[in-house]
Amino acid sequence: MKWAPISPSDRRSVLASRSVSGVRTPPFLPPGTSTSGRSPGASSGFRSTPAASAPCAWRCRPANSTSGGRRPTRTSARRRFCSPTWPACTPSITARKGLRSIAGRIHRLAAILAQGLRRAGITVISRHFFDTLRIELGSRALSAYKAAIEAGYNLRQVSPGVLGIAVNEKTTRADITTLLKLITGVTADLTPLDEQLQQADPTLPTNLLRQDAILTHPVFNTHHTEHQMLRYLKKLQNRDLALDHSMISLGSCTMKLNASSEMIPITWPEFTDIHPFAPIDQAQGYLQMIGELESWLKAITGFDAICMQPNSGAQGEYAGLVAIARYHASRGETQRKVCLIPKSAHGTNPATAQMCGMRVVVVDCDEAGNIDLADLAAKAVQNAASLACLMITYPSTHGVFEESVRDICAIVHQHGGQVYMDGANLNAQVGLTSPALIGADVSHMNLHKTFCIPHGGGGPGMGPIGLKAHLAPFMANHSVQPISGPHAGQGAVAAAPWGSASILPISWMYIAMMGGSGLTRATSVAILNANYIASRLQPHYPVLYTGSKGRVAHECILDIRPLKAATGVSEIDIAKRLMDYGFHAPTVSFPVAGTMMVEPTESEGKAELDRFIAAMISIREEIRQIERGHWPADDNPLKHAPHTQADIVGAEWQRPYSRQEAVFPLPWVAENKFWPSVNRVDDVYGDRHLFCACVPTDELEA
Repeated sequence: MKWAPISPSDRRSVLASRSVSGVRTPPFLPPGTSTSGRSPGASSGFRSTPAASAPCAWRCRPANSTSGGRRPTRTSARRRFCSPTWPACTPSITARKGLRSIAGRIHRLAAILAQGLRRAGITVISRHFFDTLRIELGSRALSAYKAAIEAGYNLRQVSPGVLGIAVNEKTTRADITTLLKLITGVTADLTPLDEQLQQADPTLPTNLLRQDAILTHPVFNTHHTEHQMLRYLKKLQNRDLALDHSMISLGSCTMKLNASSEMIPITWPEFTDIHPFAPIDQAQGYLQMIGELESWLKAITGFDAICMQPNSGAQGEYAGLVAIARYHASRGETQRKVCLIPKSAHGTNPATAQMCGMRVVVVDCDEAGNIDLADLAAKAVQNAASLACLMITYPSTHGVFEESVRDICAIVHQHGGQVYMDGANLNAQVGLTSPALIGADVSHMNLHKTFCIPHGGGGPGMGPIGLKAHLAPFMANHSVQPISGPHAGQGAVAAAPWGSASILPISWMYIAMMGGSGLTRATSVAILNANYIASRLQPHYPVLYTGSKGRVAHECILDIRPLKAATGVSEIDIAKRLMDYGFHAPTVSFPVAGTMMVEPTESEGKAELDRFIAAMISIREEIRQIERGHWPADDNPLKHAPHTQADIVGAEWQRPYSRQEAVFPLPWVAENKFWPSVNRVDDVYGDRHLFCACVPTDELEA
């Protein structure tokens, strides 16, 4: 591998900051600032941290000082922060060039470290590497490991006598010098090491380097400055109908407010700048927070134990069923493989059961949407010898509190099975009841729903599970970082012992600020809001399922099927039309095809609920226009929705409704208009017209 000198412009593009041990180096230096005593054009491309006595051009704040009203900066051997204030701090670099520059610099530092260790007589085990190398130190390994920790560096103890060292984009030239000094006892001059590697680097052969083009899409090669990038992101934001514009009533999703006060702590470096496998003595604050959160979740759910490892609700399901399977196996009942799942269940339930090697037996529901007790009892008897569990959601996915839920749990227990409760609708239980009280043995909690962590689009989530005492010994543990408790020795279900721990402060903040009475009131308001919407819309759209008293839980299902049969207007048409009113659509065709499930959450006030109700009633009046023949069934605002700005500025308008009716259907819409960026997309076209991106078979044969 040939080395190319790093030019001044390249140097400015490289973000280098101290990893565990210290000072954040700015992404590029102010004009005139030297780099380790070398000129700005020096080929080494490294920058050292300003000496403590030297004035910092980036105005590093000393310990116990404040700046601009911000909280005091904590300074220690492992953590110091720097606040860049240089007026011309605008990076100008393409994504491809930036990534290659960062990657090249990371490897360059790792190679220099390896070369310096070899020159000192240290055996470098790793022959080829990118950023991580292993070294053989024999009896000196433990003392070197402890010395590194004392200096603020975490190395990995691979095995007795062998240490692992990983370099990243935060590593600096000073870090490499310090590590070499700690391990070899000699202060090394990095310049000759660097110059030697520029001639030839045997640690990363050419045949291991990627040769094809990366990030070729124009979006990765267009926005070269921060303000250009911000404008691009703002353009995308303008096309997104999000919670900052109006309520998102997605049923079974609990799109509640993610308060700023809950979110701020996850921006603090004390939470973000720690490795998932950092030594436990460096994570005591984290462990305290996790422990407090576990105790609160126990109080909320009634369970005896909490496993914080699963990263999502689906992973929580998996962890729960694995615990059930381990429990049965411990009793010599490995034949218990049948999982009863009602027709009203979430789609992830049968998928999870099959992943766990269980056989799914479907339980019928009655006309009211409740589990058919007779069918459940019959199938429990039929599969008594092999019954592993029942997966149930409460309130049900149909949006009602099943009044026979305790009888359902008792039937399963009577025949040797366990009850897994899907926690998707826990937002309707908190403070009023609990899964353990109802009869569940294990349940997952969607912290990214009920407890305010943002979710959607594949973002981070947390789905911890609560278990009764008899299942606690079988919950997930971790071999790399064992967790104390009755579940010692159990395998993991996620990569890290406490899952996506960096987002847990959000739920901690939510529960801490709400308190018990606040959480109970939130649940009550969520149920109240759903019933208010159901009552107001009942004259216009049939509410498909209600309880014996005519009420719903925290969400309601509107039946659009009669309207579709009479007018051809479907739930998709209503969903698209809601965009013209400035609302995100509710969940469509789940759990019942041809319906819309509305969940307002406790976050929305009456004024916002009334706006949504007014929009839905107005759309119903538009459907009546079709029923009366005033608008054709295939040429009306619902079939053409959503309407864009291009639609109304065009020279011709040959539709039977006005442009005003198209884009400003109610007076208040114009005040805060959301403009859809495109017209309707055929929702199923992509599913029915697959495009294969696979490598051609002839290339595979070659």
